[in-house]
Amino acid sequence: MSVKQLVTAEELWAMPEIPGKRYELVKGELVEVPGAGYLHARLINALLRLLDPFVTEHDLGAVFGDGLGYVIARTPDLVRIPDVSFIAKGRLPDEDVQGYIPFAPDLAVEIVSPGDRAVEVYGKVREYLEAGVRVVWVLWPKYRSVSVHAAGGVTRELGPDDELDGGDVLPGFRV
Repeated sequence: MSVKQLVTAEELWAMPEIPGKRYELVKGELVEVPGAGYLHARLINALLRLLDPFVTEHDLGAVFGDGLGYVIARTPDLVRIPDVSFIAKGRLPDEDVQGYIPFAPDLAVEIVSPGDRAVEVYGKVREYLEAGVRVVWVLWPKYRSVSVHAAGGVTRELGPDDELDGGDVLPGFRV
């Protein structure tokens, strides 16, 4: 019987990069995360173009694109890399922070890829909310819909004609 060697967030950060490979850490185990496809990347860019000017104009904090990792649980460590995230102004870390952000963002956005399984997507949503993320947006490109998950188990499903708002995380944001 083999025993799995669990990895910490710090050990993952220190690992040499492998071209074309990216990992999240799930309960201390490395999980390869595929790169974004064309539509996925376009949606990330569209969200950044909508959110960043709004957040900057209202001095709310900072918006981050795909690639920034967050340690959202410890022992065993859980590192997630949302497609888009937001951290409120009063919670931004020092600029000299090394490694992953050591706490959950205020908003995490996940864009569902064709190969993603719904049960895994909802598992991520649960992890985010348990870690203190205030709102999780899940974009379902195939269905042109967004699931909005808030702390306390409140979920709203929005279609292509509905308005997505920032709630109390991004007050006044609407698209």
